[in-house]
Amino acid sequence: MEYRQLGASGLQVPVLSFGTATFGGGNEFFKAWGNTQQEDANELIKLCLDAGINFFDTANVYSNGLSEEILGKAIKGIREQLIISTKATFPMGKGANDFGSSRFHLIKQCEDSLRRLQTDHIDIYHMHGFDGRTPVEETLRSLDDLISSGKVRYIACSNFSGWALMKSLTVSERYGWARYIAHQAYYNVLEREFEWELMPAGIDQHVGTIVWSPLASGRLGGRFKRNNPVPEDNRISKGGAHGPATDFERLYNIVDVLEEIGNEIDKSIPQVAINWLLQRPTVSNVIIGARNAEQLKQNIGATGWQLTTEQIKKLDDVSALTPIYPYWHQRQNTVLNPLPKFY
Repeated sequence: MEYRQLGASGLQVPVLSFGTATFGGGNEFFKAWGNTQQEDANELIKLCLDAGINFFDTANVYSNGLSEEILGKAIKGIREQLIISTKATFPMGKGANDFGSSRFHLIKQCEDSLRRLQTDHIDIYHMHGFDGRTPVEETLRSLDDLISSGKVRYIACSNFSGWALMKSLTVSERYGWARYIAHQAYYNVLEREFEWELMPAGIDQHVGTIVWSPLASGRLGGRFKRNNPVPEDNRISKGGAHGPATDFERLYNIVDVLEEIGNEIDKSIPQVAINWLLQRPTVSNVIIGARNAEQLKQNIGATGWQLTTEQIKKLDDVSALTPIYPYWHQRQNTVLNPLPKFY
């Protein structure tokens, strides 16, 4: 398994991590992702370790803490061999302080996650989304205190806009506090808006990218094809998808090219889609998920090889998006903005 440096930190991470949002199936939304219980979770984690994947991603909100509990039981006795990532910010109750990135909420949620995971520290602690109610200074000082206490090793963000990421990095620099080393972001060959602003910011500020939903909620998993009926049991129809409504003609055009390339090199559609991501600037890690061992083995097969320059160009061309303002304006002057391909 290839390892890469995560942002401006000294932490080395495998290029694939395993996401545990499928663990638990604690409500209808997460049941659409999966309903993996303890015995199967143990098997999936063993398969990951056998393949060299020692990085596991979860969140307090996944099935209201059940995902963390299942992961905590599965890693008992091997915790020190692993990199564990979890998150806070989204609601964990109905109270006025049961969500957000305030000191009040974060300290409690960190303690709760540690208890559920049965560990004394979290390796990477993400802010799951930007909290526009709480001063950035309060959030970052709280996170810096968690690092000083030894409960957290590194901090990262997720689903931030470019300005929110830059403001946070500036505040950390101003006060000498820990900075976000990574941004966990939605990015795939179908939906590439991440490239417009967040990728250039990551390049400039040395913030690594941890990709979530590399297969676009299953749209790039190989079941959605031009001449096939849309599968009735897909995650989208069950209400577990993210992003805007699907432009099926654009999706099918992209899948056609993924399949064509896959046939050339004896790889599957999802393997080609994940490998494309691993060639993108700033990408340190791609989170893969799986409902079962066969899906997991399939996704692990996305590593150990590389698409050619010509194959990458084919995918870039068929999946290109028309940028919104000001990105289309910036692309008009490639002297001032020398990275037009990526934003």
